[in-house]
Amino acid sequence: MNDMTVLHDRYSPGRDDSPLIGAPLGVARRADEPVADSEPVLAWLEQVLHERYGLALQLRRDGPERLIMTLEGAPGQLAFDSLQPGFYLTGVDLPHDLWDAAAEGFTAPLELPLPAPGAARLPRPLVTPAPGGLAIHYDILGLTYWMLTRQEEVDAQALDRHCRFPASASHAGRHGYLDRPVVDEWLMVLGQIIQCQWPHVTLRQHRFLMRPSHDVDRPSRYGFARDVKLARVMLGDALRHGRPQALLLGPWVRMTTRRRLHPLDPLNTFDWLMNASERHGLTSAFYFICGRTDPRKDADYEPEHPAIRELLRRIHARDHEIGLHPSYHTFRNPKELANEADRLRRVCAEEGIEQAEWGGRMHYLRWQMPLTLQGCSQAGMDYDSTLGYAEAPGFRCGTCFDYPAFDPVKGEPLPLRIRPLIAMEASVISPLYLGLGLGDEAFERFALLKQRCRAVSGTFSLLWHNSELTTPAQRALYERVLEQ
Repeated sequence: MNDMTVLHDRYSPGRDDSPLIGAPLGVARRADEPVADSEPVLAWLEQVLHERYGLALQLRRDGPERLIMTLEGAPGQLAFDSLQPGFYLTGVDLPHDLWDAAAEGFTAPLELPLPAPGAARLPRPLVTPAPGGLAIHYDILGLTYWMLTRQEEVDAQALDRHCRFPASASHAGRHGYLDRPVVDEWLMVLGQIIQCQWPHVTLRQHRFLMRPSHDVDRPSRYGFARDVKLARVMLGDALRHGRPQALLLGPWVRMTTRRRLHPLDPLNTFDWLMNASERHGLTSAFYFICGRTDPRKDADYEPEHPAIRELLRRIHARDHEIGLHPSYHTFRNPKELANEADRLRRVCAEEGIEQAEWGGRMHYLRWQMPLTLQGCSQAGMDYDSTLGYAEAPGFRCGTCFDYPAFDPVKGEPLPLRIRPLIAMEASVISPLYLGLGLGDEAFERFALLKQRCRAVSGTFSLLWHNSELTTPAQRALYERVLEQ
């Protein structure tokens, strides 16, 4: 008999002889007190837990060192008695430990010991009987807050050349758990503890999803380039890439890209991408640049161009998604971000395109917490899918589930959802990052991350640029990732 069975049998709140019933700790929130009037962090965590479990779980503080979880209409409680203040602070170098869930009778989603950021040494056993229910000696909810809000990125000083917080500076990167959905793993264990305390409940069941998306940095190789740039691109293709036909194809594509992208343009892979998604029952999201805050790094097309308008209509007609890819400097410029979002919505409205929600992803994955978060919210976006690292794929937010945004500086929720990015093709393939190329080693890295999303019934969010599907090897790898 394992430890979970012992806990369930001896301390089930349904047993008349249980010594754990009838000793509530602290003062519970009044039944008529709205959640919004409680502490914002706890109200937000309650929302996260409700989305995950489908239960009316309530949280209240019991002094500075204890957090109490109760279930509406049910006796008993869970007490988190090892809170970690560092989860709510900036610039704290948190300790790290590992916990063997299986050794204590719990099911580990990945069948591996769980990373435990914030704990120097976890007590064994981790879950014990306590007055009123069970005590959990690790701050699972603090971890959830810390990872989902990206608290460690607030006022970060270690930035790369694009002013991005790098994976190598993150706690997950330094301690080797970036490839783990650590929040999801712990919440699955917490779900088991909840069912031990309240065995009559049924937890919400989730299903694995795959969400491909495509940042449209360059919809055409030659169609929008001005004379000097066009000549440079054609010469580069002919001399460096061994494609002399570019000297003839380039001018022809440039002249004929008027109402529609030319079918021979090597970067016009949009129909191929939509066909691939539809074969696998998936919906692709295409994110368009609608501004130019850095001419060297932003796009050479305008969303009002007839060929782009036609592309937008075509994507919409096939029931795929259109979104915003804000230009290079907008991650620190909420006003310009809002202008670009309005521009995309205006062009789409002129083309009769309506969507239930509008979202996107920042150019170059640039992100400054919480300014970029606030900018996306102020721009009226419904979701953002920036939060993955450029240099390495993995779980920047510790999760592969969508979740409501929370501003860790103002201490308030925002009307925006975060869709974590798990993998970008360049992060795996490019020599600038992992440099795994287009063969089996790259496929295995994508497959591992996808399998781990599947293990926790989450979403594998994949970014693959339309401009990185110009060779048979690139397309073959993309197809393998979709099929896996």
